[in-house]
Amino acid sequence: MLRALTSALRLPRPWRPLRTRSCASHGATRDPEIQVRALTGRDQGITEILMNRPSARNALGNILVSELLEALAQLREDQQVRVLLFRSGVKGVFCAGADLKEREQMSEAEVGIFVQRLRGLMNEIAFPAPTIAAMDGFALGGGLELALACDLRVAASSAVLGLIETTRGLLPGAGGTQRLPRCLGVALAKELIFTGRRLSGAQAQALGLVNHAVSQNEEGNAAYHRARELAQEILPQAPIAVRLGKVAIDRGMEVDISSGMAIEGICYAQNIPTQDRLEGMAAFREKRPPRFVGK
Repeated sequence: MLRALTSALRLPRPWRPLRTRSCASHGATRDPEIQVRALTGRDQGITEILMNRPSARNALGNILVSELLEALAQLREDQQVRVLLFRSGVKGVFCAGADLKEREQMSEAEVGIFVQRLRGLMNEIAFPAPTIAAMDGFALGGGLELALACDLRVAASSAVLGLIETTRGLLPGAGGTQRLPRCLGVALAKELIFTGRRLSGAQAQALGLVNHAVSQNEEGNAAYHRARELAQEILPQAPIAVRLGKVAIDRGMEVDISSGMAIEGICYAQNIPTQDRLEGMAAFREKRPPRFVGK
């Protein structure tokens, strides 16, 4: 178990930017459907993944899924990433869900393979560092499943959220049937999935589906700004302790409380020899702010 728990704290490797791929039919490069940006200054430690597929309202097609998987694989090894924030570059939408037009062209076997990849993407969003979804617009189907895979969710009050798959002859296939009941409880999750109901951001906050709901601004990015403020609150904290706390919570919620306490103990033991723990004690003794370095 110790080996499994320490997998979230592997050594970093150099960041390699995403490359545009050639379009097979035209031999030309295409614009990437995501952009990855490491913030600087007082926001250093926050990395953003911006989804930008305006022609399909950020629908999760093969290319977008591949680019997200590639970015997550690279960022996973970078311990300079203290908070990972998912946002949209398309005004009025976070992610409209799976690309049903693309899926319509697939065979049954291809659909099964793609949904398995989509499910794998959501599992990869279970990232070592805290993750935040900033939903400034529609987050439907797979879009909400992506947000559910994040640790924290912020929505504009006017955003529209829902697992609407049953209205399309489908059921949630990228973790929605598992993560929504863990978030809201079984009965409420069943009600929302059975009915395919859409919720406003304000309603979602009232139910506990999102951490914060904020009034939308003229630029259409109020949720992003609130998510960034939330990330700034996390930044000053000891990064190893934060990551181990996340492991303890996530793993502990899957087992009985006695086993969960054992997991907490393993995580706590890993934090004892860290330089940051000693810095925290020294800062408390000297009555000064701590300077955590992630070691």
